[in-house]
Amino acid sequence: MEKAEEKYLSIQTYMELLQCADKKTQHKHVKDFLTSFGFIVLPLTENIGHRASIYVEEYTLSSNLRSGDAIIAATAVENNMILSSSNMKHFKVIKELKLKIFKP
Repeated sequence: MEKAEEKYLSIQTYMELLQCADKKTQHKHVKDFLTSFGFIVLPLTENIGHRASIYVEEYTLSSNLRSGDAIIAATAVENNMILSSSNMKHFKVIKELKLKIFKP
């Protein structure tokens, strides 16, 4: 990722990062980190929402796909991007998703 010219994350990922904070200062650290590395937050669009709802319908019962992960996957697919994640379990079932797994 460090070598990529442009770095993106879904609005869902952004919100999940902020949600993990328990102090305002931690929110600032998250925001400062994302800004310093030049991350661009991709918005939730109608197409992303629609695709995510289809993923939830198709994969929640069989693979325990949650709505947040569905939004993240749909954001990557709708923007024709590779999703880098350490969470292979939930994402691997989505056929059209280009997935790159990493170990933290």
